[in-house]
Amino acid sequence: MNIQYAQLLNCQVCPQNCRVNRYETTGFCKADYRLKINLAHLHHGEEPVLSGTNGSGTIFFSHCNLRCVFCQNYTISHLGWGTYYNEEECAQIMLKLQEAGAHNINLVSPTQYTPQLVQSIKMAKSNGLEIPVLWNSNGYENVSSLQSLSGLIDIYLPDFKYAHSFYSKKYSSAKDYPEIAINALEEMFKQVGHLQLDSNGIAKKGLIVRHLVLPNRISGTKEVLYMLYEHFGPELALSLMAQYYPTGQANEFFELNRGLRKEEYEEAVETVEALGFKNLYLQQLYNSPEWTPDFQPHSEVFNGKKLHFKGKI
Repeated sequence: MNIQYAQLLNCQVCPQNCRVNRYETTGFCKADYRLKINLAHLHHGEEPVLSGTNGSGTIFFSHCNLRCVFCQNYTISHLGWGTYYNEEECAQIMLKLQEAGAHNINLVSPTQYTPQLVQSIKMAKSNGLEIPVLWNSNGYENVSSLQSLSGLIDIYLPDFKYAHSFYSKKYSSAKDYPEIAINALEEMFKQVGHLQLDSNGIAKKGLIVRHLVLPNRISGTKEVLYMLYEHFGPELALSLMAQYYPTGQANEFFELNRGLRKEEYEEAVETVEALGFKNLYLQQLYNSPEWTPDFQPHSEVFNGKKLHFKGKI
């Protein structure tokens, strides 16, 4: 299949707005016109309403439109480890994950491939995909790109990383992150609303916002939480993450070169409790890569087996 996307000829898919022709070169994200995937498997490390008992059908895409120095998926987001797949093959991966019992299709770091994934999701749905589709992103999204996903995405799982642009520029190369992210979250909420669960307690629709607490208050956690409360109220499903550990290039920054301290996370928990958030997911404090998948430079692994496709769809 050979599809040409107008959005990629003068790329403004994400807020980096590189305006490059991705059929000829790459912009900030380093992705070209092809979908690049490192790993697809049943992932049990997400929030309980996503992982459930069977796991979340997670597809890890290569490259990223941010440059977080502490990225826990550094080898695929920064270095681009992965293998190229076309839109049909990506749709087949979604269907195989559903067949394996996944509670949802979890698209991780998908932003740079938004036009291609619109096509893949439509293909998968037209060929029997029935479980919820989850957009798991860093929150640095153009509203226009998100609008192209309306009706295709059931669950949005964005980060809201920073309250202050000084830090978002320094550590993630996005000087306008706070403003861009809150606008993106509002569009996501407009499409899917607050989190809804099925009779088994598994997410079927809605918005869940993640916030990773960083050392030395770099993420501006208190301000982030107040912003989220102002925009979405206490019913917002909020995942307050304590899993920071120095990885990627974090050891180059003294202020990031240690794990999160107990009192730093407790301060965040006290704030969410004081604000009265009703749908809250908390973590035990741990500073290790326990839940980081074993990414490989070139991968064709699906649930421990080679991916095989039954022809075109």
